[in-house]
Formats: sequence, structure tokens, C-alpha cells
Amino acid sequence: MIKQIDNRGPLFILSAAAFLSVLDIFIVNVALPTIKKDISATEADIQMVIAGYLLGYAVFLITGARAGDYYGKKRVYVISMCCFTLTSLFCGIAQTPMQLNISRSLQGISAAFMVPQSLAYIQLLFPDQAARVKALGFYGSVAGIASVIGQFLGGFLPEVHFSNVLFAHMDGWRLIFLINIPLGIAAATTAYLYLKESKVAPTGKFDFSGVALLSLALLFLVYPLIRGRELGWPLWSVGLLVSSFLLLYGFVKHQQAKMKRGLSTLINVYLFRYPDFKMGLFIALFYFIAQDSYFLITGLLLQDGLNVSSSETGLLFVFQGIGYVLGAVISVHLIGKYGRKIIQLAVLLMMGSLVLHGILFSVSGLDWYLSYPLLLMYGVGCGSVLPSIMSLALQRIPGDLAGSASGLYSTVQQAAIALGIGITGGVFFSFLEEQTNKAAFVNAYIGATGVNILALGAVLFFLYRLPKELKPELLPEKA
Repeated sequence: MIKQIDNRGPLFILSAAAFLSVLDIFIVNVALPTIKKDISATEADIQMVIAGYLLGYAVFLITGARAGDYYGKKRVYVISMCCFTLTSLFCGIAQTPMQLNISRSLQGISAAFMVPQSLAYIQLLFPDQAARVKALGFYGSVAGIASVIGQFLGGFLPEVHFSNVLFAHMDGWRLIFLINIPLGIAAATTAYLYLKESKVAPTGKFDFSGVALLSLALLFLVYPLIRGRELGWPLWSVGLLVSSFLLLYGFVKHQQAKMKRGLSTLINVYLFRYPDFKMGLFIALFYFIAQDSYFLITGLLLQDGLNVSSSETGLLFVFQGIGYVLGAVISVHLIGKYGRKIIQLAVLLMMGSLVLHGILFSVSGLDWYLSYPLLLMYGVGCGSVLPSIMSLALQRIPGDLAGSASGLYSTVQQAAIALGIGITGGVFFSFLEEQTNKAAFVNAYIGATGVNILALGAVLFFLYRLPKELKPELLPEKA
């Protein structure tokens, strides 16, 4: 007999998915230099530690959401939480870069099945709109807290050393994955005991062919961007890049053909008839290319280039998190009054912060401690932009398409982060060329930051192109 508690209890249980999935995106950022040294990883290997997780997450996110309809949300949530916990163990005990990257990819796939169930459950547990908004707000705040805690722990844990017999040979960075184990066990157990199973309502067959096409397209796009540079751009890497665009084109045509035949599809191509949704996807693409690659190159510069400790680097990124919270709180009130101008100003603030980053690190004699206010400034910009761009993309999507639209948006978001790691990280390492002096790191940082500034410039362009108002006769008619 399943025990029942009020909806606040299940909300805490379900929020564990948000906490763990976001924690494992941010917790590795600061720890990467330590991981690289300990397992003798290459530059491409450490890029894949982030990109592998995000690719697994992105490719299976929509499929994960559909799985709950077929097999029951509780069942999928508990199983995927157990898989996430197990793959976290594999990450923590990995001895080679290949073992770590395979485990990280599986961890991302587990998150892709876990997170959609938690969001869907909130819709069921809180049918009242006002209560649902509060619940989703709490869920989102848990994710925000996880990003800040992740960056702090990612800097602190690598400096933890065990001296007793049991853990004599365990390096501290492994704890960034192993701490998921007690949390995951607690979340899976409480979910099994206290969550009520949802009704199973399958609507057609899984689009396995669509999953395969999208998986290959994203893999062929990101993997050669990361590995190709390190190997001197062999012919196979160029071939994969070309193939990725052909596969993406084929994927869209494949989805269109299946929709015309009335078959289940991975995405609803009807969504692309909404101009603001299309612009919103471009905004998300370029924004997330810039945002998370920032942590990769800044962490590498501070630790490997400026000899800042991992704990101090983690504390610096916490300031970015504080700025994010401030920006999110302030922008909620300002955007309601001034509209997208606030978002555009926030993007300019991020771009200005990045320019000042380059000046600070390149001017000899300036102390790196001055980067605290710059990270705070960057965080304020992020906090003002990120919560709003999804709303801009989805604002005119009808209710029956909202689930498909949010799933596609989230897929683009995760894939863009992986793409940013490949592009911006690749530019950073291309400039560095295995040099270890401060000047080389600073030059590499400025070159890679230039890519991120260009990406944010593209965000401004698409924000400008975003339709302000659509007349009713210009809205698409359903087929």
C-alpha cells in the first residue's frame, strides 16, 4: 500500500531531479583541471566530460518525456533516478578518460528520463494554476541553488584529501560524483514509497528512427569539433561535420513525412510556423553557446594559467551565482514595465563584462581578485536574460503544443551548451597550443571570449528580429 502525504512532500521529492541534474552540469566546471591531471586526460577528453553529459541529456530529453506516458511517470522516475545514481558511481571510480566519458554520457541519458517526469508530476499534483506557478517557482529555485552549490563544491572537493586506510588512494575530485549516491538513493526510495503512479496513456509508437537520426546528427556535429582539432582535422572529422548537417536536414524531412502519415514523431514540425518560436530557438542556441563555455575557459585560465586554487575559483563562481539570483529578482519587475529592452541591456551587460574580463587578465600587475565584481556583473546579466528567453519563445504557442515546444526548446538548450563547449573550448585550446605560460593562457582566453561575444551579438540580433506583435491573421492555422 502506497502511503500518501500532502503535495509539498512530493514536490520536495521531485525537486531532487532538478537539483541533481543541474548540480552535475556545474560541479565539473571548476574541477576539470584537477581531473585532467589525475587521469592523464587530453584537452579534448575534458571537453567531452561536459559535452558527453549534455549530448546524452539533449538527445533523449523528448524521448524521456514520452516514456512516462507509456510506462508510468513514477516507474520511469524511480528507474532513471537509480540509473543516475549508478552512473554517478561509475564516474566516481573511473580510471581512464574513456571510462569517465562513457559514464558521463550514460549519466546524461539518465537525467533526460528523470527530469521530464518530475515536471510532468508537478502538472498533475498542482492542477490549480496559482499553486502550480508557486510549485514551478520552487522547482526552478532549487535548480538555481544547485548551480551555485555545484560551482562551490566543484572547487572545494578536489582539495579534500583522505589519509585513512580505507580512502588512502581516493582523490577528492571523485567526490563530486560520489556525493550523488546517498542523495539519489534517498530520492529513489522516497519516490517509490510516497509517489502515486500516474495513468498510463500511450499515444502511438516511439519514434525510434527519429531518435537515431537526431542522435547521430548531434554526435557527428559536436564530437569532431572536440576531437578534430586535437588530431589536426583528419578527413573523417570533416566528413562527420558535413554529414551532421545532412542528417539534421534528413531528420526534419523525416519528421515532416511521418506527420503527414499521422505517425508519432519526436518533434512537432508545426511549431516552426510560429515566427517568435523560431526566433526564440535561435536566441537560445547562441545564448547557451556563450553562457556555459564561459565557465570552462575561465576555470582553466584561473587555475592553470594564473595558479588560482580550485577552492578560490569555486568561490569566484559563487559570486556569479549570487549575481544571477540578483538579476533574476530585479528583472522580473523591470521586464514587466519595459519589456525586452531589459533583456537587450542585460546581454550588453554580459558582453561588457567579458570585455572587462579580457582587459583585467591581460593588463600586467592587476590582481585577479578584481574579477569578483566582474563575475557578479556577468551573473546579473545571465539572471536577467535566462529566465525570460524561454517565455519569449513559448508566449504564443497554444496549450496543446506547449509540451512539444518546451521539450524541443530544452533539447536545443542542452545541445547548444555542448556545441559551445566544442567551439569556444576548441578556440581556447587552439590559441594555447600546449603552452603553459600566463601570456599564452590570457591570449587563449581573449580569443575564446571573442567567440562568446560574437554569440551574444547574435542574441541581440535575434532579439531585435523577434516579432513584437502578431496580428491574428498572421498567426498560423492548424493543419
